[in-house]
Amino acid sequence: MRRTLSLIASVIICPYLISCSGTSNGSSGTPPPTTSSVTVAPATVSLNKGGSRTFTATVNGTMDQSVFWEIVEATPKSGDSTHGFISNGGVYVAPTTVPSPANVTIKAVSGADTTKSGTAAVTIQAGPATSVSITGGSRSVPTFGSTQFIATVTGNLNTAVTWQVNGVNNGGLQTGAISATGLFKAPNSVPVLASGNNSGQTSQVVVTAISQAVPTAMDSVLVTIMPPQQNAQGANSPLGVSGGNAKDSSTVSGQTLCCGGTLGALVSRGANLYILSNNHTIALSDSAAVGDPIVQPGLIDNNCATPPTVATLSQFFNMETGPAPKIDAALALINTGAVDTAGTILQLGGTASNPPANGPPHAGSGVAPTVGRAVAKSGRSTGLTCSSIFATQANINVEYQKGCGTGSTFNVSFTNQVDITNNGFSAEGDSGSLIVTQDTSDPVALLFAGSGSDTVGNPISDVLNGLADPANPQSKPVIVGDSSPTGHTVAACSLPGPQSATAARLAVQRAAVSAEPMQSALTVRDARLAELMAHPEVQAVGVGASYDNSNEPAILLFVTKGQPRSNLPAQIDGIRTRIVEGTLFSQRGAVTAAESTALEEGAVPPQLVYPISDAEVARAKIVHAAHSDEWMKKAGVQGVGIGASADAPGEAALVIFLIHGVAHDSIPPVIDGLRTRVRESSRFRAGFGDAPAQNGCSMPAARKTPPRVSNSRPKP
Repeated sequence: MRRTLSLIASVIICPYLISCSGTSNGSSGTPPPTTSSVTVAPATVSLNKGGSRTFTATVNGTMDQSVFWEIVEATPKSGDSTHGFISNGGVYVAPTTVPSPANVTIKAVSGADTTKSGTAAVTIQAGPATSVSITGGSRSVPTFGSTQFIATVTGNLNTAVTWQVNGVNNGGLQTGAISATGLFKAPNSVPVLASGNNSGQTSQVVVTAISQAVPTAMDSVLVTIMPPQQNAQGANSPLGVSGGNAKDSSTVSGQTLCCGGTLGALVSRGANLYILSNNHTIALSDSAAVGDPIVQPGLIDNNCATPPTVATLSQFFNMETGPAPKIDAALALINTGAVDTAGTILQLGGTASNPPANGPPHAGSGVAPTVGRAVAKSGRSTGLTCSSIFATQANINVEYQKGCGTGSTFNVSFTNQVDITNNGFSAEGDSGSLIVTQDTSDPVALLFAGSGSDTVGNPISDVLNGLADPANPQSKPVIVGDSSPTGHTVAACSLPGPQSATAARLAVQRAAVSAEPMQSALTVRDARLAELMAHPEVQAVGVGASYDNSNEPAILLFVTKGQPRSNLPAQIDGIRTRIVEGTLFSQRGAVTAAESTALEEGAVPPQLVYPISDAEVARAKIVHAAHSDEWMKKAGVQGVGIGASADAPGEAALVIFLIHGVAHDSIPPVIDGLRTRVRESSRFRAGFGDAPAQNGCSMPAARKTPPRVSNSRPKP
């Protein structure tokens, strides 16, 4: 999504990463509220050597809760073998020996104001006589890769250990799995923090070995998952990789900042071939000049030194002055021999292999996005990822910053955007990636923005139209790639790993609805029970939480799967309804909340995204056109789009994107007969530098030291 940014202090050799993001608050260049203080929890903790603990920070006085974690006594500040290590997610891993003195200070620096910070005190203690030590393996593992760790137990005849990843026995799909013998298999894409201080950023994982004889004896290591997309690719470079403008750096308070994003795809226009990426990735948010060198990898992945030039900036859509529909896009004329002229994108091949084969997208002008369509992308920060389209025609506001981590800001209002369910689909640095369909590799959108739960892209048709030749408007770019009639599948999306979850089951989005509103739902249900049971497909009526707005109750209609619907109401007396499909439910009539939960166990599992018909889309377009502008002006609203209802499979919904933590008007269950769906997340961001974040790079070789700890965020 966004581009990433790194920093070099004048007295430090290794770079630091800072978030490059934008804030869609609708204010033209208005600075965010000032940070007043930072509080770290827990404030004090005692930890056995080799143990780990997660810290959280509260940044007071601002909505920006991003922080940069440090160990005050360590060199570099991300950690060393004497004082332990800390991840950008706030996970501290203690050293295997007690330091002298035995105290370590954990520090959280505000991303919004680096002069404000908070600390916590850690006391390292020896712990039990039995000890565990992890050796072997690599602290940097490529996506789809693996490494072998060895756990040694001393002081006990029982040498068996239990392996965990991020506190889960044997690990999991999103974090990587580990066998009983310590073989760690990396996930297929880089893990992304879904919540906490740095949501939307890529994150390390913690591998732990725990003594089975003495569970308080353990050792942990931080492991960084590194996609090959961040590497220098050399001659005939594939795309979907790290890159950026060679001038994408700045100096702030004696520190050198440098940024980078993703070189997305190859396009042709006339007799020339160009790299397609975002304006804010290669054209510096309208401030670059035609002729600027475009490099691979980006400065951020080359210690802020200038990498080889692969193209020359040729054209960009001016986001401040360009006509609607606005796009965040640019073209760079390729250098001879620098870029693969077949349009190959890293890991986008159609042949099933591990690691995934490279391959081009389907050539042409792409396809229109549809809700529920499975998509994929290859990007600098998270690698090859797969998900599905959550909403279309989304109107959003995004703030940009002119410089790399500094400079003036401006706002851009985008219409008709494509929203992708994030769940690790992108992170900062993925800006500029080409989003394609999983089944045919057809281009759908150009990724440019996002939040912790969503990724946003410009529709590919708008991008190609907006980059027509200024001297010949009829000459528009087309995607270079696979010219077969049907394209090819993105095989990597079918490999075992996190991408196997792209069916997007509705994972625990049922918030605990308080007793009072649930009682209100019961009262309405009882008063209207007879008319609800009169619908022939309804077997039982209960109460539970809504999926379209998880903070509200819903009257549950247990209906026969496949039986025609008889105009079931979307709301009753202001209470949402939710349709639960099944073949034969064990109870009839009115059921309690507890009985409703039991009946759902035998129902069709809910999905996060359902396909909707053209007729439903047309119905939603009318409501969207009538009310989008009105809702975009309301406090706390950062977007309005068309999606699918989760409460009523097959029905469209008006999706209201809210900013988490910002007060907003009540969202009605229905607007003009169309269900509403609430999507609350952190702000959409794109191409905006917040503040320096720590990145360990030139670290001394020592156990537990990842070669690089990336604190970058996606460039939505």
